[in-house]
Amino acid sequence: MTRTRDLSTGNIASHLIQLAVPAGIGMLFTTLYNVVDVFFAGLIGTEAQAGLAISFQAFFIFITFGFGLSAAMAALVGNATGAKDFNKAFQIANRGIGFGLLISLLLIFIALWVGPLLIKLISTKGAYREIGIQYFNILTIAIPSFVMSFGINGLLQSQGDTVSMQRAQIGAFFANVGLNPLLVFGIPGLWNGMGFDGIAVATVISQTGVVLYVGKQLFKSELMTGWQLANLTPNLATAKSITSQMLPTTLTMVVMMTSGFIVQYYLKSFGTPAVAAYGVALRVEQLFLLPVFGLTGALLPIAAQNFGADQKSRTREALFTCWKFGFIFMAIACPILFFASPLLMRMFTSDVDVIQIGVSYLRIDGFILPIYMMLFAINSFLQALKKPIWTLWIGIYRQSFGVAFFGWIFVYLLDFGVVGVWLGIATSVLTGLILSLIITRHVANQLLGKFW
Repeated sequence: MTRTRDLSTGNIASHLIQLAVPAGIGMLFTTLYNVVDVFFAGLIGTEAQAGLAISFQAFFIFITFGFGLSAAMAALVGNATGAKDFNKAFQIANRGIGFGLLISLLLIFIALWVGPLLIKLISTKGAYREIGIQYFNILTIAIPSFVMSFGINGLLQSQGDTVSMQRAQIGAFFANVGLNPLLVFGIPGLWNGMGFDGIAVATVISQTGVVLYVGKQLFKSELMTGWQLANLTPNLATAKSITSQMLPTTLTMVVMMTSGFIVQYYLKSFGTPAVAAYGVALRVEQLFLLPVFGLTGALLPIAAQNFGADQKSRTREALFTCWKFGFIFMAIACPILFFASPLLMRMFTSDVDVIQIGVSYLRIDGFILPIYMMLFAINSFLQALKKPIWTLWIGIYRQSFGVAFFGWIFVYLLDFGVVGVWLGIATSVLTGLILSLIITRHVANQLLGKFW
């Protein structure tokens, strides 16, 4: 049995590093997992890469419920653990799992109906649209695996366990490396493979393995001591508490994907290479944000436990320590991304147009990576304070209104072409940070006495 880790005492920086490193490694393999998909799609052709990009945008909307469930579990169980109310933590954890199973099944039916409509909205008629829809339909089978693995990981994080998900993600990566060539190209002389659809089937299989592993680790933990199947029955009061914490985070992620749809809407007028370039460049960008994902993911349980334990100064310290480490990583990552972007794009495609457009995105994006880091940390901080509704309002401005408005200015009013899309994103991110700092100061002054 693994014991719950007390994050309300001890050195904040030490806790942050010990939680962030395994989480960061796990996210590295998750990103490499996606990179493998992009690589094999590239072997099929530019149309396949474009189809992968648009279908992933649509699919991601439905697994945002997993991110919301993860944040809710980490915050609510983390607060209860910090307050030493272990019975409450046990109840929330069990009922949260049952709640997650119900919404997972519901999401499959909604996705099969809505997903193809979303893909048609951000694409033009052609082969890449058709293969994108087919890829999406297969991937819907994996929705419960994604949602539940994220939710279970939130419970593991609330106990200070970021290692279990790391191991699961590493395993999924190697499974994907083996399954992709097998399912896409088959076995010479025996089976011709499934082509592009094989990438989706590989994801379904590997993600099933992830949820089985992290589920096994959770039920071995101290949090689930004495659990019975009946404990998973959802409770109305607990469901309301989980929903109030989950929905703002989920909607924030949906809004984030709305940003992707807006970007794809602008890009489709510049042709298939622009759509493919954005999909490839996003994967490259994720590699450079990995330390940030690890740090900000670790911040949530640390801040949640300290806030639950009424350790106000430590709660504030957790955010600023996260920022300090984040700036160190960004000082290294930004120059590398700027200068190495042509080489990085050529690793995934030989299409000259795709490379050129992708490089223009990565070079502009390199300047705003530190802003992303601060924004992600603020989101975790607000979730730990049980005020996720503010992350939603920030997201609506930054990832919906901001991208649409500033994109329109740079693309249509100033006629900057495809670079105008990237400048629109950058401007919305910068102004979003200003808004986030104002809101976070207001919330911290109320709940923690002060912010700065």
